[in-house]
Amino acid sequence: MKLHLPNSVWIGNIDTFLKKMDTSNGELEISSHKDWISVHPVVLCMVTSLGLKIRHENKKILFQKMTATSKHYFHRMGLFKLLKLKSEMEIKEHGSAGRFIPIQIIKNSKELDNFITEMIPLLHKEPDKVEPIKYVVTELVRNVFEHAQSKIGAVVCAQYYPKSNTIRIGVVDIGIGIKKSISKVWNPKSDLDAISLALTPGITGTTRKVGGTGENAGAGLFFIKSLAKINRDFFIIYSGNAMYKLLKNPKNKEAKLIAEPLQDHNSHGEDYPYWQGTVVGIDLCLDQHPNFDKILDLIRDFYRRTKKQKIKERFKRPRFI
Repeated sequence: MKLHLPNSVWIGNIDTFLKKMDTSNGELEISSHKDWISVHPVVLCMVTSLGLKIRHENKKILFQKMTATSKHYFHRMGLFKLLKLKSEMEIKEHGSAGRFIPIQIIKNSKELDNFITEMIPLLHKEPDKVEPIKYVVTELVRNVFEHAQSKIGAVVCAQYYPKSNTIRIGVVDIGIGIKKSISKVWNPKSDLDAISLALTPGITGTTRKVGGTGENAGAGLFFIKSLAKINRDFFIIYSGNAMYKLLKNPKNKEAKLIAEPLQDHNSHGEDYPYWQGTVVGIDLCLDQHPNFDKILDLIRDFYRRTKKQKIKERFKRPRFI
């Protein structure tokens, strides 16, 4: 199992990083660019998840000594501490409030509430900007609790970037993956098919009933993808050997919601190293945008209309006795 941290990895260019990973069984070897490393929080979560999996299996982690000037970032985000590695660094830690949240392992609702509370200062306490982030993180972590069967819980990390006024979030697990989870009631042909089903409004891994149940309506990932689309932000989901990435909608083109995820402005593939579990990353720009409640109302209205249409289509199907 090998993983190399290159000079730069963001959702926009994450494809190359993912394809160069070696996720086969065995010891974990981590190397890095020798001069400078700049990565999205979701990458930190992935490295941590693989490391925790290796620790759980009592195998070795071979972490090549970092020489990059940005190595302090990895120390401060808690990577070395969580993986029980020597960082060979001594730094004065300044408060993280309003700037970032170090990598955290969330295993229950109380820990999720604590993470949400710690995250609020990232948005500088502006109500219209707090709610979208709280919603996204809550839904993604709740998915891990309900579907992933992850022994290490959800690995979560977030950082605010003032220059672009953007918060970037990663939520990763080493669980059973989307295909195995959704196969309990559906029959996806591949990992990409499973991801597509998970992103489709009204589809849930708990029932074949359109619209799900009272506890799980099959709306969470669809809502998050739709929120990213309306805000013209990046969104990625990676599970098994498949990756789906929502691309930024052009500013001169109206952002219209689409029920079928593969018809959205996206890139996807099924030739990625196998990831045991699920990786989700999202960027959310905090510049002026429609009120969050109005965005949710828009998405909910589209969801309801899509649900009704699917129910009608089901009843129109010919029945043979």
